[in-house]
Amino acid sequence: MVVNRSFRIKDIRVWMVSRESKGGDYFNQGAGEHWLVDSLISNPMSAYDDYKARRTSWGIGVLGSIVVEIESEDGTVGVATGTGGVPAAWLIQHHLSRFLVNQDARNINRMWDQMYRASLPYGRKGITIMAISAVDLALWDLLGKIRQEPVYHLIGGLARDTIDFYCTGPQPSAIKELGFWGAKVPLPHGPADRDAGLENNVAFLQKHRDRVGPGYPLMVDCYMSLTVSYAIELAEACKALDIYWWEEVLSPEDVEGYRRIRQAHPAAKWTTGEHEYTRYGFRPLIEERLIDVLQPDVMWVGGLTETLRIAAHASTLDIPVIPHGSGPYSYHFIASQTGSALCEYVASSADGRSIQPVFGDLFDGEDVPQDGRLTLSAEPGFGMQLNDRSKLTALPE
Repeated sequence: MVVNRSFRIKDIRVWMVSRESKGGDYFNQGAGEHWLVDSLISNPMSAYDDYKARRTSWGIGVLGSIVVEIESEDGTVGVATGTGGVPAAWLIQHHLSRFLVNQDARNINRMWDQMYRASLPYGRKGITIMAISAVDLALWDLLGKIRQEPVYHLIGGLARDTIDFYCTGPQPSAIKELGFWGAKVPLPHGPADRDAGLENNVAFLQKHRDRVGPGYPLMVDCYMSLTVSYAIELAEACKALDIYWWEEVLSPEDVEGYRRIRQAHPAAKWTTGEHEYTRYGFRPLIEERLIDVLQPDVMWVGGLTETLRIAAHASTLDIPVIPHGSGPYSYHFIASQTGSALCEYVASSADGRSIQPVFGDLFDGEDVPQDGRLTLSAEPGFGMQLNDRSKLTALPE
């Protein structure tokens, strides 16, 4: 098969991102950040006193960010950031690269399928899929830069001119003042805190409802930390607070648990998917119709390629797909979809009260919402170029 030189992949390079630059790891945001220090969030480790205060105490950010560069024979370079640290970088450099070098960059579906099938024996979720995600996003960026078109044009074109955002951060009142459509806060207590924790959760959410006033969308991130009975009781106790949605109350694979919660509160909105992987993981969530909004993370779920497959399946049942975080990777996806025009912005400033690039200073050209809205640029690929290579280090031998 003869491949046009412009599209033939010549090389793939993987870098580790220093802690001074944020990159694609949500938890590699620097010291003093609000969700690492000031915001208590109920989480899967909250039952253990030694690890309940801060997520970093149990190692959520130890892997760190990576950057993947894919270069074609004409010198065009596609770039993407992701997470998974040294293990993901090693997989890309020593295993996944064999399915990329000398291949046609346009054949993304085939390369994705080969990477996924070849890694089945040791990873259908987690780090392996995160590694595939970073490669996939770099491929889309490369293809857009070769064609001199933004990625959203490659996946169907613009379905809308602007995107509306809700913001995840510690102070919904500040988020409202910044012009965001809605705000999401972390739930501070879980079942291990017993009745007092439940009362404190209700008081916490009541405080925020009072500050933002009636009618403003207020969402709650529960980070897979609740039980079925606790989620049912919490939703009942908060009926008067008009919570827009309850996010990740259980692990995404607990389909039976979501069924019981839906039966108890059929009018409430339940969302999940941030910690699920590939279309195979999302299939039961879609087909059971128990989830009101699906939230795949574009940088974890298998990249843009897999997000598009999940969205196609979900669209057959009119289930909205609003990705978790992922910055410009989510923006291009949302801009191309005819479903929900809503997107998440994760407050990345130290106090959660100002708007900064999701990936810090890693890239030049990252689109950033203003007044809670965004009109994407027409720059090629995802519109970003690496800013400072001094913050990148090679994979250790």
